[in-house]
Amino acid sequence: MDLRIFTEPQQGADYDDLLRLARTTEECGFSAFFRSDHYLKMGSVSGLPGPTDAWVTLAGLARETSRIRLGTLVSAATFRHPSVLAISAAQVDRMSGGRLEFGLGSGWYADEHTAYGLDLPPLRERFDRYAEQLAVITGLWRTPEGETFCFDGEHYTLEHAPALPKPVQRPNPPVILGGTGRTRTPELAARYADEFNLPFSDIATARAQYERVAAAASAVGRDPAQITRSAAQVVAVGKDDAELTRRAEAIGRDVDELRSNGVAGSPAQVVDTIGRWRAETGITRLYLQVLDLSDPAHLELLASDVVPQLG
Repeated sequence: MDLRIFTEPQQGADYDDLLRLARTTEECGFSAFFRSDHYLKMGSVSGLPGPTDAWVTLAGLARETSRIRLGTLVSAATFRHPSVLAISAAQVDRMSGGRLEFGLGSGWYADEHTAYGLDLPPLRERFDRYAEQLAVITGLWRTPEGETFCFDGEHYTLEHAPALPKPVQRPNPPVILGGTGRTRTPELAARYADEFNLPFSDIATARAQYERVAAAASAVGRDPAQITRSAAQVVAVGKDDAELTRRAEAIGRDVDELRSNGVAGSPAQVVDTIGRWRAETGITRLYLQVLDLSDPAHLELLASDVVPQLG
């Protein structure tokens, strides 16, 4: 099982906070460090000192880490023009020596769009734009050097774009898609995804969606095994009840609720939960959502007492 660390810095973190945790992630032997892509806090937290831009952050981390893979879970298609995002992501891949993984979603958080004056079209149009973005971004990356890329869509038009810079990873960095939509989401995953992620879902819901993606892949002549199955769950682990309670309280959650809706408990209990996810859904990768960025000992405990038991 590939365990990755996933953060939500819009809840209150600056770049230095993220850098400290990314370095701890690397030192502890986890494979990747991911962050959300949001500009507005959620819930009753202060959100101070304010939002950090996902791609500026990843560029910095690309130069200040050496091994871990880096990415967003996931960037919103409503935030950036696809040709600009393709350039930014390719540059981060180059800056990291080929360690980028590219997560893209349709966008959903209405309040942050209102707060910052960003357009959030109705769902059908949003997915139309999302599909075109995927076509544009992957098309730019995959265009051979020396050739140009054209695209004539309903929402985006590119004329003889030089399609530069190229990412280090060819034909492109791994593309991560996700979500619970029953029709268009699996269809897009079948066409574009190297990995399909189910965030904060229960096992039954996740299993059904993975099967929809597999069916969609087969329908377009693609081997479903080419699409990695992954999930994201909030994590809280403690060596004893007191430590577990302290970690749950630090993120404003109840221990019993976390056991039901996350990966929580003693190291042995967390291993059992992860094992159940692997056995019942076929996931090979799990993103552990770490909400308290000031607790590096949490990652150290996961690395020392959970990872070795997973095989």
